[in-house]
Amino acid sequence: MAKEDKSKQGKSADKPERKPAPQQQQKQPKKEAQAPKKEAAPKAEGPQIPAPPARLATFYKEKVVPDLMQKFGYKTVMQVPRIRKITVNMGVGETTSDKKVLDHAVADMTKIAGQKPVVTLARRSIANFKVRAGFPVVSNRAFDGRGNYSLGFKEQIIFPEIEYDKIDVLRGMNIAITTTAKNDDEARALLAAFRFPFKH
Repeated sequence: MAKEDKSKQGKSADKPERKPAPQQQQKQPKKEAQAPKKEAAPKAEGPQIPAPPARLATFYKEKVVPDLMQKFGYKTVMQVPRIRKITVNMGVGETTSDKKVLDHAVADMTKIAGQKPVVTLARRSIANFKVRAGFPVVSNRAFDGRGNYSLGFKEQIIFPEIEYDKIDVLRGMNIAITTTAKNDDEARALLAAFRFPFKH
């Protein structure tokens, strides 16, 4: 045993005590430095009171639904027709000569609809209309006559969002109102309940 003790002492005397490698020493402070980063800053609390419902949605539930249920004899609220979507299309043929016209049209549509419009590009060239492939065109929408209503305007200035002094040129547009009505009579009653100015 004495030899073993001496050999162990000899080996330990030959080799200095092990110290942690410099890389290990550096890693430890990094972990400590990263620990405070994991703590997230306190999140701002969202609104505690929900936003009020849209004015037209409230009008629809309180006034339109009961009137249409009585008029058409619907048994449930789900049978009452609803407005599914409103599509606004504007043809901007002047972009063939001036690219800024498209920017002005997009700005007008954004003000009217409250969201940025999708610009549809031409897929092929049509010489008679001075349209080349890749130019913006009016999207082709088909209306089936089953409760959908479409109308056109010659000028965008009828909307209060458009400032007359800031427009560059008068532009017309098509507006399509898609409903869940099964026929035109139901759709007409729905839109009349929203006070659409129909000619009788």
